[in-house]
Amino acid sequence: MTEIYVDADACPVKDEIIRVAERHALKTYLVTDGGVRPPGNPLIQLVIVPPGPDAADDWIADHIGNGDIAITNDIPLAARCVKAGALVIKPNGEPLDEKSIGMALATRDLMTGLRESGAITGGPRSFSKKDRSQFLNALEAAVQAAR
Repeated sequence: MTEIYVDADACPVKDEIIRVAERHALKTYLVTDGGVRPPGNPLIQLVIVPPGPDAADDWIADHIGNGDIAITNDIPLAARCVKAGALVIKPNGEPLDEKSIGMALATRDLMTGLRESGAITGGPRSFSKKDRSQFLNALEAAVQAAR
């Protein structure tokens, strides 16, 4: 049975994930080091990990499996999930798979280097209604594909 794993810290689409999970009766794990309110549905489990830079990532990577769905903006975590056979979706709806994860990792490393050198000083663009809509479409498609 497909399960959904959410890197819940700073995830802007938690409500949307919960709605889709409830509609399809999918077990969902919101993984966080704190600050996320428990959803109140037994299908949606709040997993609180110890504070630390990779604690939530490690928990997700240790539990996710083939055919599961991961929601994350964290590219190294996405790579670990893809390697485990999971479908990965960024909160803006962009899917990450075996074909795209290498380029995503390379771009992340390049951007990190440019920010560290001062060549780029701004962050990502703000999250939009279009991103939210694209995410909902991508999550629905991933749920259908996983079944």
